[in-house]
Amino acid sequence: MSFNIFDIAGSGMTAQRVKMDTIASNIANINTTRQPDGAKGVYIKKDVSFRTVYEDSINRGYSNFASNSPDAQFDPKTGNMLINANIALNNGMLTGGVQVDEIYEAENGVKTVYDPSHPDADEEGYVDLPNINLVEEMVGMISASRAYEANATVAENVKTMMQRAMNI
Repeated sequence: MSFNIFDIAGSGMTAQRVKMDTIASNIANINTTRQPDGAKGVYIKKDVSFRTVYEDSINRGYSNFASNSPDAQFDPKTGNMLINANIALNNGMLTGGVQVDEIYEAENGVKTVYDPSHPDADEEGYVDLPNINLVEEMVGMISASRAYEANATVAENVKTMMQRAMNI
């Protein structure tokens, strides 16, 4: 089994970008007590879950790699490259990586605080606010940012290794 490192790194970068966007949305709505249409309603903290992707759903079968070389064939379903005597250069799946599985609302997404001066406070002076901890969100943002950087570094290093291998 082999994996396309660019698919893995790219999917990791995409997943971490979604996580950073979700965290940014949480931070931007840390004090939101109204819905976008102006109706009363507290913003509920969102979180992201990921899932592993092991293979691509492409199912096309073998095709000629080049029109002038019928001995070279590429199977996009498995990622196998067959040259001449069916010698496989890539025994494995076409792609792999990570994918955003779900963006979901966190449990205990609302906290009640006493603030009689707040315009959305009830008759007793309590107001419902999003249960978002700024410190936790910033830690999550830094973590996602570093994971994004790590994936970008992997892709850049593999590109450099491939370029150096071509110069041998």
